[in-house]
Amino acid sequence: MQDADAALDSETFFARVRQRLDLEVPAGLTDPAITPRRGDHDVDLVMAKIAMVRPIRPAAVLVPIVNREVPTVLLTQRAAHLNEHSGQVSFPGGKIEAGETPREGALREAEEEIGLSRSAVEPLGYLDLYMTTLGYRIVPVIARITPPFDLALNKSEVDETFEVPLAFLMEPKNLQRHSREWQGLTRSYYAIPFEQRYIWGVTAGILRNLYERIVRE
Repeated sequence: MQDADAALDSETFFARVRQRLDLEVPAGLTDPAITPRRGDHDVDLVMAKIAMVRPIRPAAVLVPIVNREVPTVLLTQRAAHLNEHSGQVSFPGGKIEAGETPREGALREAEEEIGLSRSAVEPLGYLDLYMTTLGYRIVPVIARITPPFDLALNKSEVDETFEVPLAFLMEPKNLQRHSREWQGLTRSYYAIPFEQRYIWGVTAGILRNLYERIVRE
């Protein structure tokens, strides 16, 4: 068995992504009869019952893996003035528009939110469909980002971007279970504290799935 740390070498990591993932649209993206295996309910089963009574909201996010000597993950800090998820750490992404594939939606959103040119992005495959409490069904699009690249942030949506070493995010001891009060309930979720940042919720859940599908043997 190959040591998991070896998967964090850029060449090996991207080879594994190509081998294990594809760009086939998951059937559960719009089908209410299919409950996604991954989502907020991974750590809190009651969240699945809440999510299933919400309207389905298809979405996609770009999971940008920057192809540096030590690979990193490009993340965003959402604008503090937003009504939903203000100030949270996230991947660029949003609603899939009519006629778009998840890949196309993620690329468009990344260009609109942070000015990431499509010429720097190589989509490689989809992680597992992720269902949120609010009814979003999110397709995470794993992509290889080739430096150098320029960013131009849409300040109405994003306050800043930053990079985190992939090895840190894929270290199991850094992925923690936390809880908080939410609408009168105690909600459990995944979190990855990093320096002064707090990566949690959907973003941490998707990173956990990345670890399970690509890094862990």
